[in-house]
Amino acid sequence: MSETKMPAAEAAEVALDSEKSSYEFAFHVLPTVAEGEVPSVFDKIKAQITKVGGEISLEESPERVDLVYDIVKKHDGKNLKFSSAYFGWVRFTLDIDKIAEIKEFADDDSSLLRFLIVKLTKEDEENPYMYHEELKANKKVQNVEEDDKKVQKDLTDAEVNKEEKKSEEKEEKKEEKSDDSKKEEGAEEEKKEDKA
Repeated sequence: MSETKMPAAEAAEVALDSEKSSYEFAFHVLPTVAEGEVPSVFDKIKAQITKVGGEISLEESPERVDLVYDIVKKHDGKNLKFSSAYFGWVRFTLDIDKIAEIKEFADDDSSLLRFLIVKLTKEDEENPYMYHEELKANKKVQNVEEDDKKVQKDLTDAEVNKEEKKSEEKEEKKEEKSDDSKKEEGAEEEKKEDKA
C-alpha cells in the first residue's frame, strides 16, 4: 500500500476523530453570586471551553431573570429554593470526545444552578435565539394598581397577561362582595318590613 493512500475504513476513523460539532452551553448562575462576580463566572466557563480546544462563535452574557418555576438545589449542605438566576449561554465548536470535559467542569462548578449542553443543528446555528434581546424587545409598560396606588411597571407579554388576569379576578371578587352586600341589604329591608 502506498504511503499517500489510506484504506477507507481508516480514513473514516480519522475523519470522525477530528470532527468538530457545534454546541450551545446554556446555564443559570445562582442568584447568591454577587452581581459583580457573574461576569467572572461567565469568563471561567468560556476559558474552560477554549482550554479543551473549543472555538467560541457566539454568546449572550448572563442577566438576572425570574424563573418560570422554583428550582431546588443542594447548596452548602441545605436544599434551597431559587426563584431567580442569571441566565446566559455560549455557542462553540468542539471535538465530540471533549464535550465530557465541559460537562464534568460544569458539574463541579458550585456557582451554577443548572446547565444544559445541546448539540446544534445547521438550522440552529444559522438562527440563534438572542434571549435577552427578545425579552427587552417584548417589554411593555402598564399601569397597575397596587394597594390603591398606581404604579408603572415594565412587563413582558406573559406578565401583562398575568396582571390582566389578576385585575379580572379582583373585579370579580368586588362584584361578588357587591352582590352579597345587596342581598344583605335586601334581607334587612325585608326584616324591617316584616316588623312594621
